[in-house]
Amino acid sequence: MDSKTKHSSLDSNPLSQQSGDESAAEVVAERPQAESPSVEPETAGPGMVALEEEQVKDEIDIQIDLLADPDWVVRREAVITLGEMGDERCVEPLARALRDGDWQVREVAIEALGQVGSPAVETLLKLLRDWEVRKYAIAALGKIHDERVLDPLMLQLRNDEFKDDAIDALVALGVPSVEKLIPALRDKDENVRKCAVLTLGRIKSSEAIDPLIQMLGDKDWFTRLTAAAALESIGDDRGREAIKPLLKDSDMVVKMRVERILAKWKKQPTSEPANA
Repeated sequence: MDSKTKHSSLDSNPLSQQSGDESAAEVVAERPQAESPSVEPETAGPGMVALEEEQVKDEIDIQIDLLADPDWVVRREAVITLGEMGDERCVEPLARALRDGDWQVREVAIEALGQVGSPAVETLLKLLRDWEVRKYAIAALGKIHDERVLDPLMLQLRNDEFKDDAIDALVALGVPSVEKLIPALRDKDENVRKCAVLTLGRIKSSEAIDPLIQMLGDKDWFTRLTAAAALESIGDDRGREAIKPLLKDSDMVVKMRVERILAKWKKQPTSEPANA
């Protein structure tokens, strides 16, 4: 009886039950704390990446906001920074900077868009429709080595107001322009032919030598003159021999120019073409 009473009293003792409950609760409470360190590393990596991305976005936004600063120096530095970032998000703000009231800001905006590169092409092609910024858009396209820019720039050779800008842009692109310029030597538009001759002379590609020699027989005196000058610029011996018949050209200006070219050539040693 005493032993049964003893066990019964222990089982029914509320203090014993409370103590047991608290111990179990403590164990349960401690388990998540012990397991938590193994969970943290799983979420730390993506969190840090997200933080770094957010910091980059913030920096871009800061520079974009500075484009509205009243001080042109601040705007200029912001444009330069956006160009160095080279992010696609910088394209539209930099395109707006082409309309800036200060030419020094517009100038660096052209360079910055060139640094961004291909992501800026579509936006710049749209700006070609806008007369106010077309000049700057053309210059920026000339700094981007992307095949999409060639045909639009060639089209600008037909525009009297912007053809010189297009020539500069095509020259800046260099050799990739040659494959478009050589066929343009046979264009129906006389002005396009002249522009093509001038541009090829400045690029100095050996691929243009034979096509330029053919242009020495063009009916337009200025085209013959610029073709001779282009061959002089390239500096190949084939060009030197090809222009000699122009010493008897019907146009006095052409004859005088060829005489000067040949006299200058005599003082120089024969050389290979610049971009052979």
